[in-house]
Amino acid sequence: MSTRISSVAAEYGRGLRRSLDQVLGQIAEAKESGVQLLALPEACLGGYLSDLNGGKPDPDDQGPPELRVTGPELAELLEAAGDLVVCLGFCEIDGDRRYNSAVCFSGAGVHGVYRKVHQPLSENSHYAAGDSFTAFETPVGRIGLLICYDKAFPEASRSLALDGAEIIVCISAWPTSRTSPAENLAEDRWALRFNLFDATRALENQVVLVASNQAGTFGSMRFVANAKVVGPGGDVLATTGASPGVATVDVDVPDVLATARRSMFHLADRRPETYRAPLPSAAS
Repeated sequence: MSTRISSVAAEYGRGLRRSLDQVLGQIAEAKESGVQLLALPEACLGGYLSDLNGGKPDPDDQGPPELRVTGPELAELLEAAGDLVVCLGFCEIDGDRRYNSAVCFSGAGVHGVYRKVHQPLSENSHYAAGDSFTAFETPVGRIGLLICYDKAFPEASRSLALDGAEIIVCISAWPTSRTSPAENLAEDRWALRFNLFDATRALENQVVLVASNQAGTFGSMRFVANAKVVGPGGDVLATTGASPGVATVDVDVPDVLATARRSMFHLADRRPETYRAPLPSAAS
């Protein structure tokens, strides 16, 4: 049986109420279109960081709003979701720590929460880092969550695939190149990397990968859009390209996974005993 999947590339501002209303509208549109899994971008509830270069922050920007998984904002979205499974990003506050987090939910409740592990540039001055990759069950199958820079690390997606993830949802606020941005987004080298990572992670793990992304601009950053759904053969099934929009496609997830894995199943053919021990980290 097919699952209708939508992945969004859109622009979100700092105002929490405005972004909540925007997300509520996107949920309503998805439900009206028969979508069963909706992926919205990283930090869509109140916007991302305005700068990643480590410069002096804008004194007028108070940063992303701090939200709790059990707070009224998420409760409002859960009520609106109904049977729709939604994955989106927000700034999570837990005790005295802030995390760049993703949550997956439907009207039945919260199915999973993920805290971003890999932090690019100066992001670690704003957020604490997560420390695990765990897949979880949802009404549309077993899902694993990643956020943005995580897709650059094969171990992240592989950990989720080995935990049984059939669908990996990677939400992003992926910007253009910092040093030599292209005027045409489709030609930007960071857009190229974004797309290569998506296809590669889907192919090497033989999973369905759903990649959402911010679009437009925020602070000093311009985002590459390119929301997409990728099949387990690395084939792009639907994409927004370098424009804002919604990429939607019907996918029989169990069938496409079984077909991709029928002759050569990468996860089963692994030889872990032959692999080298992990290299030391850059800090050691």
